[in-house]
Amino acid sequence: MNAPGLPATRLPLAQLPFKHSFAALPPAFYTRLQPTPLPAPYLVCASTASAALIGLDPAEFSTPEFVATFAGNHILPGTQPLAAVYSGHQFGVWAGQLGDGRAILLGEVPADAEGGALEVQLKGAGLTPYSRMGDGRAVLRSSIREYLCSEAMAALGIPTSRALCVVGSDALVMRETPETSAVATRLAPSFIRFGSFEHWYYRDKTDELKALADHVIARFYPELRAAAKPYQALLAAVTRRTAHLVAHWQAVGFMHGVLNTDNMSILGITLDYGPFGFMEAFDAGHICNHSDNQGRYAYAAQPKIGHWNCYALGQALLPLIEEVDDVHAALSGYAAAYQEKIDELLHAKLGLQTREAEDAALIDAMFKLLQDNHADFTLFFRRLGDLQLENGAADAPLRDLFIDRAAFDNWAVQYRLRLRRENSSDAARRLAMHAVNPKYILRNYLAQVAIAKAQDKDFSEIARLQKVLERPYDDQPEHEAYAALPPDWASQLEVSCSS
Repeated sequence: MNAPGLPATRLPLAQLPFKHSFAALPPAFYTRLQPTPLPAPYLVCASTASAALIGLDPAEFSTPEFVATFAGNHILPGTQPLAAVYSGHQFGVWAGQLGDGRAILLGEVPADAEGGALEVQLKGAGLTPYSRMGDGRAVLRSSIREYLCSEAMAALGIPTSRALCVVGSDALVMRETPETSAVATRLAPSFIRFGSFEHWYYRDKTDELKALADHVIARFYPELRAAAKPYQALLAAVTRRTAHLVAHWQAVGFMHGVLNTDNMSILGITLDYGPFGFMEAFDAGHICNHSDNQGRYAYAAQPKIGHWNCYALGQALLPLIEEVDDVHAALSGYAAAYQEKIDELLHAKLGLQTREAEDAALIDAMFKLLQDNHADFTLFFRRLGDLQLENGAADAPLRDLFIDRAAFDNWAVQYRLRLRRENSSDAARRLAMHAVNPKYILRNYLAQVAIAKAQDKDFSEIARLQKVLERPYDDQPEHEAYAALPPDWASQLEVSCSS
């Protein structure tokens, strides 16, 4: 969910035309309840780009009503706050009933002229019947991370939920240590997950399962209504979107950290930013989530986990699809869809406009080179765009990323030969590669610097970092430091599921 045709108007907050399609489902799908007021709230950050998606006038950011509304302290006309129920597999184990344990869905707002809409959800808005042992709150730290990454991913062109704002409070909640609380407002066409379907399958509730599938098809996949087997077609479409999403993650070095089925979007968008990370020193086995003791969600594992999760969805849809062979047929497209997309993305990242049988070997050798030298993933591809066919001396900044310079030189010889075979132009290739290889990503240490300042009520670094990340492919000489290798202290940062 990146950039639909934007609404032409810019409305005051109170005039946003809220509807609530999810609330039209039977009452078993959710619990209606009000958010728990957040004590003495204040605005931490807000996104003008996200406000534009729903036609909201950004002048509203400075009003007390804006803060009160997105703290959960004021209920807008037309909203119908509710928390949705779902279940899921967590770290490969069936976890049973889960649900919106701290998220409350307000409703949806039109987002384009073609009838599209974005749901508006408060994360950290208080206890719900699905909170289990949680307190229903989110902390400032994780809310800032989700806000920044949602907007950064959108700027990278990766399907994602969006973040409208973060509202903070000095009220403390307990995690490993006491932390200040916050509410993050998220936007997405839907927050329905794979686990939403699993919930009804494992309760043997076929009527509810069908109602949910029909709702998803009618709202998001209307072209499937005419299919001979619409539920099989739905599984195939979601499988394809999921494969493409994971390919985008791998190509940019993004690691989600918690690819449980309750965190997988039925629309193939990135949801639920928890212990995520962007690859820095390349290690295919890197685990960005400190809580992931077995490395289930390591970088190299993400493609197969995406497939595993689609199988879990296929199992849940079996009562509607009926034939096991039809389920397998729908799921069988994952590998080809992933390979086609990752191949397309990697060729673009390497500046290759044609395909050759030997390209796989060149790409494999590249990843081995990155692995052996733990070269910075983002800087490698960005500097590779500056490589010149006839001027090896220009390789110096790229070459300096490698401990084994000779190994890089050997690979560069093969790469140059490949470029010459398609008569590649240095200038044109540089423009094309810089348009797909970001210079700026949300490195953990950059987020941590912004968080540390925000915890002292200085929110300027959030705004500054967001502005940089909104133009990830542009050279921004005044922000060169944001593209540098991480400092030594950054290697000590750990991110877990605690938020």
